[in-house]
Amino acid sequence: MSTYRTCDGITRRDVLKVGSLSLAGLTLPDFLRMQAAAAAPKTGKAKSVILMWMGGGPSHIDTWDPKPDAPVEWRGEFKALSVKGGDFQVSEHLPKMAAVGSKFSVLNSVTHPEGAHERGTTYMLTGYRQIPGFEYPGYGSVVAKEKGWQKNMPPYVAIPGVVADAGAGYLGADGSPFSAGDPGAGNYQVRDIVLPDNVNADRLSRRREFLASADTLVRTGKADDPVTGADNFYNKAYDLITSPTTRKAFDLKQEPDALRDSYGRNSLGQGLLLARRLVESGVRFVTVNRGGWDNHGGIFNALRRQRLPELDSGFSTLLTDLSDRGMLDETIVIWMGEFGRTPKVNQTGGRDHWPKVMSVVMAGGGLKGGIAVGKSNAKGEEPADRPLRPEDVAFTMFESLGIDPGKIYHTPTGRPIRIAQNGQAIKELV
Repeated sequence: MSTYRTCDGITRRDVLKVGSLSLAGLTLPDFLRMQAAAAAPKTGKAKSVILMWMGGGPSHIDTWDPKPDAPVEWRGEFKALSVKGGDFQVSEHLPKMAAVGSKFSVLNSVTHPEGAHERGTTYMLTGYRQIPGFEYPGYGSVVAKEKGWQKNMPPYVAIPGVVADAGAGYLGADGSPFSAGDPGAGNYQVRDIVLPDNVNADRLSRRREFLASADTLVRTGKADDPVTGADNFYNKAYDLITSPTTRKAFDLKQEPDALRDSYGRNSLGQGLLLARRLVESGVRFVTVNRGGWDNHGGIFNALRRQRLPELDSGFSTLLTDLSDRGMLDETIVIWMGEFGRTPKVNQTGGRDHWPKVMSVVMAGGGLKGGIAVGKSNAKGEEPADRPLRPEDVAFTMFESLGIDPGKIYHTPTGRPIRIAQNGQAIKELV
């Protein structure tokens, strides 16, 4: 077949491709965006991601998007604080974050239609809206598949464990995270990387040899041989258990007490410190899950007494620590939850679910700091300009990692699905 190019640079063959790609849900505008993305050089400088997941739905007005001029029933009890080196304000209960304002940026116009926890979580952590009977992989699982293992470290670690509704999805075992447990708990020790008391290294080696001998009896020799696939996971598990580097990476006792205190002696603070140690050791994606943001009542006491102080210490120390070690430019840090909360305070002194507008914080990985992208209206009810979607956050992250968001995967049944759908990198940040 002859190939020719029209005046806008699209070949006849490209046009014919649109028909087949429609099976993946692509329209012509989608295809043109993908073609432009494929033609652009992949210059992402980031090597890893630390995703801070604030389960429950944090209030945008009481964190990153205060409304000091709104009536009290909207603005709430907290005052606003201008950040250093930035053009926006944050809650008065985030003074340490305000002091490092040049190191992070806030997206104050993120919006989506999902007001239920499960559906909002799925959308924010996969870039896809939930559909019955099908599971999309979370961002960490995609990064694990694309980047793979490094230095005997698992590519994807979840602290304390994987967030529900955002696991490996159709990627299966290839995208499953390693659950690290809660480093804020007393006498923290990671399961599964230390041999049981009754098994030494020699005994483990003999077990491995016996398993290999048994497997030879049932191998099919085919490309999809399940035994060969299982071998890959056994080998990785063996490397994980026997690697001194791995055990050291998970050992928070290696850190000075003063630094541990600065992060905060709580689940979020110690989780962020562990996340820094893990990406420093070769982990590609770390999720730090800290719930407790579903404040339908008594929101101001809950935030001022616990959630905001621990967030302020942990997040600010993480950014400073990464920067001091020369790691911030190579590490994307994201803070988000499944939605925002109602702009007007309810009768029980709380705020309810509100997906119409929310805040997402992004830092590092070559992204610009000190700016607010988009804004909500005067009462924090909806985007006033530059509405952003979860897909845009996903595109920005993937492109910063040098991963093509338009790459197509295939489910076990052969269904083609893009890594990310219909988004665009946030130009103000990149």
